[in-house]
Amino acid sequence: MSSTANGKNATWRNWGGNVSARPAREVAPASVDELAAAVRRAAEDGLTVKAVGAGHSFTSIAATDGVLIRPQLLTGIRDIDRENMTVTVEAGTPLKRLNVALAREGLSLTNMGDIMEQTVSGATSTGTHGTGRDSGSIAAQIKGLELVTADGSVLSCSEKENPEVFAAARIGLGALGIVTAITFAVEPVFLLTAREEPMPFDQVLSDFEELWAENEHFEFYWFPHTGSTNTKRNNRSAGPEKPVPQLKSWIEDEFLSNGVFQVANWVGRAVPATIPAIAQISSKALSARTYTDIPYKVFTSPRRVRFVEMEYAVPRAAVVGALRELKTMVDRSGLRVSFPVEVRTAPADDIALSTASGRDSAYIAVHMFQGTPFQRYFTAAERIFTAHEGRPHWGKIHTRDAEYFSRVYPRFGEFTALRDRLDPDRRFQNDYLRRVLGA
Repeated sequence: MSSTANGKNATWRNWGGNVSARPAREVAPASVDELAAAVRRAAEDGLTVKAVGAGHSFTSIAATDGVLIRPQLLTGIRDIDRENMTVTVEAGTPLKRLNVALAREGLSLTNMGDIMEQTVSGATSTGTHGTGRDSGSIAAQIKGLELVTADGSVLSCSEKENPEVFAAARIGLGALGIVTAITFAVEPVFLLTAREEPMPFDQVLSDFEELWAENEHFEFYWFPHTGSTNTKRNNRSAGPEKPVPQLKSWIEDEFLSNGVFQVANWVGRAVPATIPAIAQISSKALSARTYTDIPYKVFTSPRRVRFVEMEYAVPRAAVVGALRELKTMVDRSGLRVSFPVEVRTAPADDIALSTASGRDSAYIAVHMFQGTPFQRYFTAAERIFTAHEGRPHWGKIHTRDAEYFSRVYPRFGEFTALRDRLDPDRRFQNDYLRRVLGA
């Protein structure tokens, strides 16, 4: 991510390399007051405002030609409340720093996604999630948040304070204001035992309900062009702690999952015909393993191989059918897909624009190696997902618009009405929000 000394006209790029923007100016406020002043100044200059996190979204949700707010000075823990078991953290704090700081205090989030490079506000504003039978997305663990709104005022929201804003702003897409602090529910740190093992695709699908019901956190990866998956079950454990030995961890998580995988993708990009053979090898490279560790060391893993991604939430009851359709489509299409398809679940929640809003959900994520043409594959996959009333992840590639969302989100109108109230002049507007929320 490049930027210039005076903060003007630097080009901003996202992690996936598929989105760039040239803001009129960049601001890195050191306090909430400075941020509020930057919003008011943007209004005087007739400029729109966008806060950007770590750039892990594949959509242009953070892109702006107005004022780009960088949150790197708004980081750290503000408060730990052991009586109510909450932690309040500044919006620009990276999840990995939060996880490490909480572990030091003997605390942990209940559930998390598999990447922890994002900032807490970027991850929650786009609905980032892991997998869980009973525990939802990172945003579903929010107990309170602080928001700078379009007129530069600071709004505190919780179930008791401004509850109608709280209902929407936990996954606010950056449309309602700029989140400056988030209060998360936490619990005493616990141990998880992870069991990773290969399983045939057909078996995972036929046993899916059982695998979901019997495990607190179940997910699997299917390797296109093969009948193979790698499954992962995470469940709470009384211990003892038994982490993956360092060398084994390096071989499996860095060398195989990142290093060899990177080379395999380079070969596949250069010679697509080799991909099915590589997929057969990849699907067999990772053997079964079991380990026990604290949550963030089990839930998250490094992702150094760059890719672009589309992910849809479908009703949980529809996931097996959708996956069978996806496999049939790939088998018949002549497509060459070198990245596995990731499948996770989430329970229904009560956040207006959460992909799990009001319905038990399953997520299907399709990926393509950075720099390979992804349109044909993603278009064909999206056709399958939307036929099941799928809801795309707000930070991942999709082609849906406000008209579609008004059909698949029962509370869509509630969100847009709140936006009209909080940001009538569309200070936080950009092209992406114009498309997904309407003008």
